[in-house]
Amino acid sequence: MAVTALICAAVLLAAPGTAQARPLASPAEPTPQTPRSLEDVRKEIDRLYRQAARATDAYNAAEEKAKKQSRDIVKLAREVVRGQEKLDRLKAQAGAAARAQYRGGGMPPEAQLMLSDDPQQFLRGTRQVRQGQHATKGLLAELTRTQDDLKTYAADASSHWKKLDSLREKKAKAKKEIEEKIAAAEKLESKLKKEERERLRKLEEEAAYKRQKAWLDSGALTGGDRADGVGAGGKATTGQGKKAIRYATAQIGKPYEWGAEGPGSYDCSGLTSQAWAAAGRGIPRTSQEQWKRLPRVDVKDMRPGDLIIYWKDASHVGMYLGDGAMVHAPRPGRHVTMAGAGSMPILGVVRPGG
Repeated sequence: MAVTALICAAVLLAAPGTAQARPLASPAEPTPQTPRSLEDVRKEIDRLYRQAARATDAYNAAEEKAKKQSRDIVKLAREVVRGQEKLDRLKAQAGAAARAQYRGGGMPPEAQLMLSDDPQQFLRGTRQVRQGQHATKGLLAELTRTQDDLKTYAADASSHWKKLDSLREKKAKAKKEIEEKIAAAEKLESKLKKEERERLRKLEEEAAYKRQKAWLDSGALTGGDRADGVGAGGKATTGQGKKAIRYATAQIGKPYEWGAEGPGSYDCSGLTSQAWAAAGRGIPRTSQEQWKRLPRVDVKDMRPGDLIIYWKDASHVGMYLGDGAMVHAPRPGRHVTMAGAGSMPILGVVRPGG
């Protein structure tokens, strides 16, 4: 449990001598509200950033769907162009047939055939008339189908544009919420003095350590979990899993940025999706979709490379490294880092690789 020991030791060394939080403002100072403790501030900041994380997932989901709608619209536009070109060719053929009939005095081929005195010409003409009738019917049918196809393409394109507009509205709404929540959290933190900000970070570390210790004490990792590529269930990590881990850990120290997928910054699901993409396995972009669409495994059976989904709303994700540790992009103002896998409430575990 070397990684776990390092994480726990670092948190313990950083923890303050007393966990008691004092009021931010002096009781003598007039204030319309009861002064909040530093622990209350920590919980409020955590709540705001979690709300921002949910909105980020909504933004990323709308962004992915908008990209697909845009690709579909481009594809439809190409189909419309090809369909229009085909329709123009068919109309040109129909026009040529009409001009040929006009040059024949406007008399239908059947009538011209009946007036022929030559039996051989009559027989040859009969076959040609039949072929001409078949070709004309085919031409008209193809004209009709092409016109119908163009109408369908136009209707589909209109539907896709409406969906794209709706997705843009969702993105704008989510972006506004993200920015509002982050601004509110930053405003709260900006009111703290330097020493209070330091104590706030230590309180965050303490809370994470307590959750991690409780998780480990629960026996979640019983089964011989190690940080050498072998999971709790005794199954070795695949080559893809090792590649994903190498990618994710190579990003440690890079800043969190909502909506970012690298290479300079990441949000939580941006990091995990890009890590597995680098390993040759495409996975959903958001933590909620990763939770919905990827195969689930029991926590006791997880192995390095698996993704741990956090909170009941699946608004956060990290990559399991083994030995009770994970790597993740925590939140705005933080950097990609290693942390205890149980330092947040675990919803479940999913496995991108086989």
